[in-house]
Amino acid sequence: MITIAFIGLGHMGGPMAANLVRAGTRVLGFDLVPASLEAAQAAGVEIVASAAEAVAASSIVITMLPNGRDVVVAYGDSASGEPGLLHAATPGTLFIDCSTIAVDEARTAAEMAVSAGHRALDAPVSGGVVGAENGTLAFMVGGADRDFLEAKPVLDVMGRRIVHCGGTGLGQAAKVCNNMILAVSQIAVAEAFVLAERLGLSDQALFDVASNASGQCWALTTNCPVPGPVPTSPANHDYEPGFAGFLMAKDLGLAEQAIELTGVDARLGLLAREIYADYAAGEGAHRDFSGIIETIRAADAA
Repeated sequence: MITIAFIGLGHMGGPMAANLVRAGTRVLGFDLVPASLEAAQAAGVEIVASAAEAVAASSIVITMLPNGRDVVVAYGDSASGEPGLLHAATPGTLFIDCSTIAVDEARTAAEMAVSAGHRALDAPVSGGVVGAENGTLAFMVGGADRDFLEAKPVLDVMGRRIVHCGGTGLGQAAKVCNNMILAVSQIAVAEAFVLAERLGLSDQALFDVASNASGQCWALTTNCPVPGPVPTSPANHDYEPGFAGFLMAKDLGLAEQAIELTGVDARLGLLAREIYADYAAGEGAHRDFSGIIETIRAADAA
């Protein structure tokens, strides 16, 4: 049995680690938040005193952290000079970072790992908390072929679709492009429902047409922004987040960085970034990103 260190046991990392435990894997976990530690321990994760302790006893290390700077610091780039996870790991350890971070940050982290005698993959996920809980996440993976093949059985436990996107950083590239599509389509779906309301068309009628026509998309058929047509969508639960507004704003910030770096004329992506930045500056920060429909509805009524 392999031993996996799981660093970052929050809303996404906790359920992912729990799925590994249920599959019979020994998981050593660490997080800075006591409540996250308690929940993970209840799911069978072995909680240790430090991230370094978890890493030292493991052949694979999975990190799920809030941002790229946290990943780089955790790996060992610390202003305090304290050694990081790379220093604690045994030679040849496979580091899999599932955080959503910038492409250049992913490449920096991987370079650090390789320089320290280890291996590294960037493997951000899509599917939200529900996907993490159900083991149905999509993983977008960047890194060497042989490392991907070693990691895939582990990722298969936590996800339904595992795609090797290419070399280092290209998992993050796929994630930022995917979420830009998602943000733009969620806004478009919300605008269409508000327009339909003003025209006197019922939510159900629009859904029945668009979900079986060329307007069909995930933002409509799974994350429908109005109550009723899709009973499991956040709209039926006061927009309790599967994917919170502040996370979408963060991911679109990464998209903006990539757009500026490449010079792509991505006007809709940049407008989506602006819309979700405003949404996340208020109550939308901790509501599902499909709640953007309320912002559109309010602006329309003003």
